[in-house]
Amino acid sequence: MLKLLTMNTKLFSGLVLLLTFLLPLHSQEDVNLFDYWKFYSDVENSQYKSSCRLAFEQLREREAVTGRLSDREDFLARQDSMKKKLAELIGPFPGKTPLNARVTGVIRKEDYRVEKVIYESMPGYYVTAALFIPKKRKGKAPAIIYASGHTREGFRSETYQHICINLVKKGFIVLAFDPIGQGERLQYYVESEGKSRFGATDEHSYPGAQCYVSGYSPAKYFIWDGIRSVDYLLTRKEVDPERIGMTGRSGGGTQTAYIAAMEPRILAAAPECFITKMEYQLKTGGPQDAEQNLFHMISEGVDHADLLEVRAPRPGLMITTTRDFFSIQGARDTYAEVKRFYDALGAGDRMGMVEDDNVHTSTRKNREAMYAFFQQYLENPGSPDDLEVETFPEEELWATPTGQLATSLKGETIFSLNRKVVQGQQARLKLMRSREDYDIRMSRIKEEVKQLSGFKVPVASVEAVFSGRFVSEHHMLEKYLVPGEGDLMLPAALFKPLTNAREEVVLLLDERGMEKAARADSIMIHAMLEQGYAVLLFDVRGIGSMGPGYLKGDAYIDNTSFNQWFASIMTNRSIVAMRAADIVSVVHFAETGLDGYKTISAISLGPAGSELLHAALFEKHIQKVCLVEPFLSYTDFALSREYTPAYIPSIVAGAIEKYDLTDLMAAVSPRKLLILNPLSAGGEPATDKRKTCHLLYPENAYRHQGVEKRFSVEVVDENQEFAGNIITWLNQ
Repeated sequence: MLKLLTMNTKLFSGLVLLLTFLLPLHSQEDVNLFDYWKFYSDVENSQYKSSCRLAFEQLREREAVTGRLSDREDFLARQDSMKKKLAELIGPFPGKTPLNARVTGVIRKEDYRVEKVIYESMPGYYVTAALFIPKKRKGKAPAIIYASGHTREGFRSETYQHICINLVKKGFIVLAFDPIGQGERLQYYVESEGKSRFGATDEHSYPGAQCYVSGYSPAKYFIWDGIRSVDYLLTRKEVDPERIGMTGRSGGGTQTAYIAAMEPRILAAAPECFITKMEYQLKTGGPQDAEQNLFHMISEGVDHADLLEVRAPRPGLMITTTRDFFSIQGARDTYAEVKRFYDALGAGDRMGMVEDDNVHTSTRKNREAMYAFFQQYLENPGSPDDLEVETFPEEELWATPTGQLATSLKGETIFSLNRKVVQGQQARLKLMRSREDYDIRMSRIKEEVKQLSGFKVPVASVEAVFSGRFVSEHHMLEKYLVPGEGDLMLPAALFKPLTNAREEVVLLLDERGMEKAARADSIMIHAMLEQGYAVLLFDVRGIGSMGPGYLKGDAYIDNTSFNQWFASIMTNRSIVAMRAADIVSVVHFAETGLDGYKTISAISLGPAGSELLHAALFEKHIQKVCLVEPFLSYTDFALSREYTPAYIPSIVAGAIEKYDLTDLMAAVSPRKLLILNPLSAGGEPATDKRKTCHLLYPENAYRHQGVEKRFSVEVVDENQEFAGNIITWLNQ
């Protein structure tokens, strides 16, 4: 089993006593470089802009493809390929199971009634909804599915009720359902507080991130709810199955676009305040919450226009506002492309767009255009005038006794559904490890990591820029700008001992950034200097002076932008891969740009242990690897209902189909690997059970090569420093 080493207390005490006689890091030894190099003042946005630059290249490639379409056959071939592509990106839907629909209450009004409904889109996965049915009907009536935007109340907000009631008064049956994470379907409901611990967007993104770890977007669940909602409508004798439409605003516009693209039984669709171009979305508010972004969407050549084009020639209406955070220019450009597509199929009159001069909101002009659209294409003529209507108190429309499934029926959530997916992936990965010879597995792991993470070996085109030197009584500090990918420059600060210098340099990557590390970790740095080791502090994209950037996004949880991570997923090049390439660039600098060092060691503090492991896989000049307070597993992250958002950038989405961090630890062998104070997905110290589970494979890999003493796991008391352990490990 794992050999857990404890700290040599006498060694540490001696070090601390020794360090009290050393000068502290001088104030003039400021490691900041970008206060001086003004040209690189935008470096804090380098991570997000790296994703954007790649996205723009991929989107240009898409435009080149669509620009070459010329005749009807070309457009039909494109449509067919996009239908297949969307099905591939969303992933296979589950088999249809009984809806087990039930009406839990009825509200009767003079000219319509409302049935409060619950049905199951999957076994135990409950959908709460309301069915608005007009009193006067001639035979079967047309039906419209209404998808609400990101409101806590779901469709019960006054804005959305207003639209639903107007539609039912115009003779449409309306099915309004709660998206998961809204209305009565809150996933992180705190009963004592009577609310979720998250807002609506975070209710989607927090569990949605775990779906991405498994390799798919949570859009899959939102779309499936919509498909099953059509199934429910078709169980109702009042509904004409040939006249079904769908609309919704904001997040409801997202759902309308995706669901109508995947569900051919929806004849007419009118997404509101969503459709734009991904280029403009990336240049403005960035990617939105989890379900709005398909896995590898941009790298696979998909933009918003494709969601509409796969529907041609079925009728469509884009509803927009000129001051929306979904760019109106993007909407206009998309409409022009989609209209060309419809024209090529001889259905140009079936695709329309309406815009009003307003912000991200519902306007009278746009509502009346939407009413008229459905009246025309669902063959239900009448006045499109927007009526003043009386809405219901929120609780009157509850389908559950308590107003929350969490306290009434409980049932499945996105987390619990995805957990089953992850458990299957985990079992397959364990089976792969047990059945496959270690040497064969290690020979394949590089290619799998490249494919899944998007790692590219950096090629430095220029030499590092020397940026000054400070000399103190005991050591010297040199500052550099190290060339990375393209024109990216990475800040680095080299601390060199003046006496008893070794031929070994230690790279130190701290999640807090090199400036904070120079202060907070001065004991560790001084301890290594005293022992003769040079220490090279540096930052990578998104960390320290190179982050976090201006884009926080609508899913910004505990100082972590999920949205920047979503951008990297859509382009199929992970943040981990970009940062690992940065680390490799710094290693190249240490190897070729610094004199006198034969050995390169590397230490990471915090979640960046993931990035360091990826770099070590591709860079054999890293001869020793130390991970301080790393999280141990992507799988563990996806299986934990409560997790630490700070880990998000350090996760490769979809990796667990082929590898996890434990495989990368094994791949470090026979080089030395030290793991100090490993953490669980929730940020707490990892239990012995977790350590055994996740670290047994690398331990066995080291044993397989007869170098088991080079792999060690140590636990240091939280009140003590790591310096003693690291010095002992370096000296061994």
